[in-house]
Order: sequence, then structure tokens, then C-alpha cells
Amino acid sequence: MFNTVYYKLASKEKIGRIIILFFLFLLALYEFYSIGIIGYALVCIIPLLLLGLILVFRYQLTFFWIIFFINYTMMGISRYYDMPIPITMLTLMPQLLLVIVITLDVRKKHDIKSGNLMLLALIIWSTFMILQLGNNTCDLPISFRTWLQNFFFYSIAFFLTYFIIRSLVNTPNVIITFLKFWAYLAIAAAIWSWRQKTFGWDNAENIWLMSGGATTHLIGGSIRYFSFFSDAANYGCHIAAAAVSFYIISITTKIRKDKIFFLIAALLCTYGFFLSGTRTALLCFLVGGAFYIILSKSIKIAIPVAFLGVIFFFILAFTEIGQGNMQIRRMRSAFNKDDASAGVRDINKQALKKYLSDAPFGLGMNIDVESIPANHKYKIVTQTASDSTYVYLWEYTGIIGTCCFAFINILILFGGCYITLFKLKSKSAQGVGGAFCCAFLAIQTGGYANNILLQYPNVLIFYGGMTIVYTLSHIEGDWIKYEEERYAVEKNKKLIKQNKKLASRV
Repeated sequence: MFNTVYYKLASKEKIGRIIILFFLFLLALYEFYSIGIIGYALVCIIPLLLLGLILVFRYQLTFFWIIFFINYTMMGISRYYDMPIPITMLTLMPQLLLVIVITLDVRKKHDIKSGNLMLLALIIWSTFMILQLGNNTCDLPISFRTWLQNFFFYSIAFFLTYFIIRSLVNTPNVIITFLKFWAYLAIAAAIWSWRQKTFGWDNAENIWLMSGGATTHLIGGSIRYFSFFSDAANYGCHIAAAAVSFYIISITTKIRKDKIFFLIAALLCTYGFFLSGTRTALLCFLVGGAFYIILSKSIKIAIPVAFLGVIFFFILAFTEIGQGNMQIRRMRSAFNKDDASAGVRDINKQALKKYLSDAPFGLGMNIDVESIPANHKYKIVTQTASDSTYVYLWEYTGIIGTCCFAFINILILFGGCYITLFKLKSKSAQGVGGAFCCAFLAIQTGGYANNILLQYPNVLIFYGGMTIVYTLSHIEGDWIKYEEERYAVEKNKKLIKQNKKLASRV
């Protein structure tokens, strides 16, 4: 009886599949007749899309690691291959798909509380971006398409990161994997910049430099290495913030092999940010390191960190040690008040200040820049280099938008610091919280001086990292248990090794 019912159901399922495939075939023929080969191809890949959707449902975390990898390497890959679609589509659309899948997955229990300062901050910023749709400063036709693109990139991207990290990176082992995956990619970036310095540029990098990159990367005899990032500034600031994180993790973790791994990663990242020749990267590193003195709540950690920081600063600011090295020479120029490039930035800011004094909400995120006439009052604003993420936001969202963005970042950081200082009891959990908070402040420093804050892969890593800090306060019990289990295993292996060594001597 059971077999009869089973075979009937199986037969009906097969018939259903045949009918679906038949209709897809008819649809493909229709699209080929009405649109051409492109329409035919789009219909033919529907089964592949459905298969992909099923795989995403089943392997959500694996899909997230793929997204992580794509975000980290996409700017480098785009130098070697022409992307068939915009990079934002290749990065943000998979994130949107993953969010949809997580939302529809009834098996997943969302136990982590979602209400916190970070979510409030993102809502405030998103509300401001929605209001930007009505900004008519330039007195030009509003482009809904431009606003939607900007809204997706400058607002929705934060929510996607927050939701994905909160839903998937919410257990101790996955958080450790997140940190290690980041460390491995950062190490690869540092090695790639070493390759550029040691063996020179490859063909794709040469083409990129000759297409305009050389103007900012070959300066007065100094070479700024950019690894596989969008540019040297983005690479330098990111890798400096990463170095700060990995040093802190190395200091605070109980697991010996993690101490060694993250220390190696931190040292390579330190080497990497020097190769970038980006002076702001040095400031990111110093600011992030100095901030940890406050978050550590430990005299034993604060004194050596402060001592090493002062020595590091003194050598660069008041001596000529290493002056023969062009990267060190470039870094040392960060302390030169008469530096020419810094002067140009100040001149640009003064010019923008005059024009934007009448635009408290900026030019607007809802206008097509190319459509602004040459004789328009604000045309020069679009032609002035925005050397900073905050200056860019000042241009297009005004002083109100810039203050709003700064406020929500302060709010996010404040909440993370409060959790690290007062809620977390475990030293290693405090280390993870401190690492992400210090890295977040470091990259914000980079965003103040360079237009890198919202570049790939910074949003996913640094805003995702702050999401992890907010998650830690809810899973600290699991974190302590997981760490004790790993520590016990490591201790047991060490004991076995010692016993074998003693036995071999008998």
C-alpha cells in the first residue's frame, strides 16, 4: 500500500517537472522570437537560478563567505577582467538575495535581539537619505534613478551588512572564522603589495597606472603600492586598521596558536601599510592603537602599548631614522605642516566652504551630476576633488548630512565601547570588542582624510565588525564555554606532547 502511494506521488512529481520544463521551453521560444538571443538566454538560465536559490537556502553561511571574498577582492579582479555588470550589482545583489533567503527561512531562529544603538543609528541615517529625495538645491529635475542608486549604496548597504552579520555571524566559532578569514585575506593583500614592490607591476596594473593611477601613486620619486585594492589610500587605511585589530586579538586571546597567527597577521599588515605610502594609514594605526589604551582597562596592557606608541611617534616625528626608505619618508611627511598635498586639500576645502554655505543639505543625492550645466552655480563643486568621504558627503548632503553621518558613527562606536567596557566580562571577548571598536575608529580617521570609508571591502568588515560587538553581549556565555573547550583541547595536546618527550628520554 505504502509503495503504491509513493510511486503515485513520484509519478505526479515527474509529470509536474515535465510540464514546468515544457512551459519554460515555450517561453524561451517566445522570447527568442520577440527579443532575440538575449531573451532566449535569460529564460534558459531560469533553472540555474532556481538551483542557485536552493543552494543558497541550504548553504547560507558558505554563500556569505563567498560574498566576503568577492567584496575583498573585486576591485583587484576588475583590473584584470571587464565586469559585464556594475561592481555594486556583483556585491550588493548577492547580499540582498542572502537577506531574502534568511528572512524566508522558517528553520532559522533569530534569537539575537535586534534593537540596539547601531540599528537606531542606521534608521536615523536612512531617514535622512529618504528626505534627500526632496532636495532641490540645484533647482534641476530630480532623478529618481540616481537617488535610488545612492540610497541603495549609502543606506541599504549598511542594513544588508547588519542583518546578514547579526543572522549568520552570531556564534563564537563563526566569529573566530570571520576574524581568521579577514586575517588570511589581509595577509594575501600584504603579500600582493610585497610582490608589487619586489617584482614590479604586472601588465594589468601598468595599464591602470598609465590610465591615470600614476598621478596619485608615483609622486616625487615615491611609489605607493595598492595591492589588489581600489587604490593605495584605501589599501593603506584598511590594512592599518586590520593591523590594530590583529594586535589586540593576539594580546587578549587565551589560545596560543591564535596568539601566534594574529601576531603574524598584524606584523605583515604593519609592513603592508608602510608599503602603501599613505600618511593617513599611519594616523589610522596610531589613533586605533591609542584608543585601545582606554578600552583595555588594564595597566599591564596600557603602559607597554602607550610606551611603544610614543617611541614609534617620536622616531617618525622628531628623528630621521629610516629616511633613506621612501615609504618611511612618505609616512614621515604626515607630520610636516608645510606638505604641499595637504595644502592643496585645505585650499579645496576653503573653496567648497564658500559655495556650500548656501547649500545646508548639499547638492542632493537625487541629481545626475552630468546634467548640471557648465554655467551652473554649483558646477564647480562637482569638479572639485573630494579627497575625503566626509568632504564628499558635505558636497552632496551638506553640512547637515555630514553632521548626521558623523553622529550616527559616533553613536555606533559609543554603543560598541559601552558593551566592551561594561557588559563583557571575558578578557578575550573584550579583546574582540576592543579590536573592532578600535578598527572602526581607525577607518573613520581614514575616511576623514581620504575618500575610502565606503569603498570595498570596508563597509562589510568594519560595520559588520561593530555588529559582532553588539552580538557579543548576548552570547558571552557561549563564548566563554567555547573558549574553555578550545583551551582545554590545546592544553591536552601540549600535555600529550610533553609526556611523549619525557617517555623518549627514559
